[in-house]
Amino acid sequence: MVDAGGSILGYYTLSAYGIRLSALPEGISKRLPRYPLIPATLLGRLAVSSAHQGQKLGRFLLTDALHRSWRNTTEVASVGVVVDALDERARAFYLHHEFIPLLDHPNRLFLAMATVGRAFKAR
Repeated sequence: MVDAGGSILGYYTLSAYGIRLSALPEGISKRLPRYPLIPATLLGRLAVSSAHQGQKLGRFLLTDALHRSWRNTTEVASVGVVVDALDERARAFYLHHEFIPLLDHPNRLFLAMATVGRAFKAR
């Protein structure tokens, strides 16, 4: 995300990812195929420049990242979006947006693609 002058306001990265079935809560894992690794989308980084924090740009970037992830599931399988929260503030941000901690790592969070899809189908 850049402003009219070309200054970077924020960014995110998305990539293909494999998540261990055993890392997912049972309510989610029991509905998935029994493969050792399940395809997911990794939200590798999401950041807003320090000069532009507090303007809800992080929420905008997250929404854009989730929408792109959801749209791409028509071509590349993904059961959800995974993110590693770097600190407690980031963890709280993702928890606020309905991500849940994975069983094997409390700062690795997951949002089911079904949840993402419901948000965008309602629009």
